[in-house]
Amino acid sequence: MSESNKKWYVLRAAGGKEKKAKEYLEKEIERYGLQDLVSQVLVPTEKVYKIRDGKRYCSERLFYPGYVLIEAELTGELQYIIRNEVPHMSGFLTEKREVSRSNGKVQEEKIPIPLRDSEVKRILGEHDEVADSEGETIVDYTVGEAVKITDGPFSGFDGTVEEIVEDRSKLKVMVVIFGRKTLLELNFTQVTKE
Repeated sequence: MSESNKKWYVLRAAGGKEKKAKEYLEKEIERYGLQDLVSQVLVPTEKVYKIRDGKRYCSERLFYPGYVLIEAELTGELQYIIRNEVPHMSGFLTEKREVSRSNGKVQEEKIPIPLRDSEVKRILGEHDEVADSEGETIVDYTVGEAVKITDGPFSGFDGTVEEIVEDRSKLKVMVVIFGRKTLLELNFTQVTKE
């Protein structure tokens, strides 16, 4: 089959089961020998870093919770397998279209709609950027909040957050040293909430 006939479609998956649904779908495609119809199955994610107790933790966050993307040439067999054979998957994003039958009747049918090229480029571009980047750090500090320094030469000192510099993963913390207020620039990982 040629690549030009393949389009991207959106599949609905059970919330929290997107990765499992992707695994099951890939196994079913292999079991039925339909690899020539499907180019790729994708669950777009991004890396997110959170600071907890002065330590940086990495986790993944889904771009589109409840959805799985597939690049495929749709056939009746592939649609049947996706709708009926794959656990945690409920089918395609569809739209209703009127279809004329040979007996002259017009019926409404739900037809899977492919993503537009612009949408695919945006989604894949977003996904590729994230794969190349270090990830996003989620900051749960606020200006005026009391913090304790846990690392570096001022370890054990208490201070107050004066400014948050998210793009550099730094905090400006006001600390009293020898009776004088001093502004320190610290990494997110060097402090913890009081």
